[in-house]
Amino acid sequence: MSLEDIVAQVDEFNPGYVTVTGGEPLAQKACQQLMSMLADKGYEVSLETSGAFALDDVDSRVVKVMDLKPPASGESHRNLYENISLLDNKDQIKFVIADRGDYDWSVSKLIEFGLSERVSDVLFSPVSGQLSPELLAGWILEDRLSVRFQIQLHRIIWGDKSGV
Repeated sequence: MSLEDIVAQVDEFNPGYVTVTGGEPLAQKACQQLMSMLADKGYEVSLETSGAFALDDVDSRVVKVMDLKPPASGESHRNLYENISLLDNKDQIKFVIADRGDYDWSVSKLIEFGLSERVSDVLFSPVSGQLSPELLAGWILEDRLSVRFQIQLHRIIWGDKSGV
């Protein structure tokens, strides 16, 4: 499917807001161009990214929602911390937290990089089926963190099905 075909399909839904996600969008060579084409058409575009690819070429009109992968993910070695300097007050950083160790690590990164002052939202989300939402919410409240609690709705709606 061509980029023009994708944009035409988006146009059929006329959503106003488009999120580019799924796997790692930036691993697709045409992703940057697609996001710019959507922004050119007046869509509000957001990118959900693992943070393992450089963000320096992302169109400035795109809202970046970047993960910082905690240790239990097995992916924390892939975090590109230099991406943090490319985020601004319209962007978001997301932590998907599996356990207390991940939570403590996430809080340390929140403080180390001054994330609450850098981006519009810092999102803390429990790993579905591993950490109870109530427990994570309790830790956040106990520590009076300036973060947004988020549940992975796609896990609730579609479970672990891929390609939905």
